[in-house]
Amino acid sequence: MVGWSMAKVRVERTDDGGFRATNDRGAEVLIGGGDQDGVFTPVELLLAAVGGCNIVTVEPLTAQRGHRLVRLATTVQADKAEKNLLGPVTVTYDVELPSEAADEVYRSVAARVHEKHCTVSRTLQEGTEVRLELP
Repeated sequence: MVGWSMAKVRVERTDDGGFRATNDRGAEVLIGGGDQDGVFTPVELLLAAVGGCNIVTVEPLTAQRGHRLVRLATTVQADKAEKNLLGPVTVTYDVELPSEAADEVYRSVAARVHEKHCTVSRTLQEGTEVRLELP
């Protein structure tokens, strides 16, 4: 589709046997197993993507409506439904509202973001094909 950007990261093994994901803007994140300190597991990255997508969309939309939230965080969790499949993913917000009036705006924005605007959540909810290309 014209006008839509492509999302792309490179994941590679590092010299120390770990893994690193890098984007075209030079940001990187370390990836490993659940037994390593200082790295995210792939499942944790997926959950971080869900929480990050929601929160980076909710924050500016509430601020644009005149209600910059004092504190805004999410906790995202999921249990495994099977050995290699997650069950439902739950996003829980932790907010401190600047006023009572901000509550309705925040709740409306967060619900709309969840239902319509967070690409990561919507992709998980709708399901998307994952293709494999081998050289």
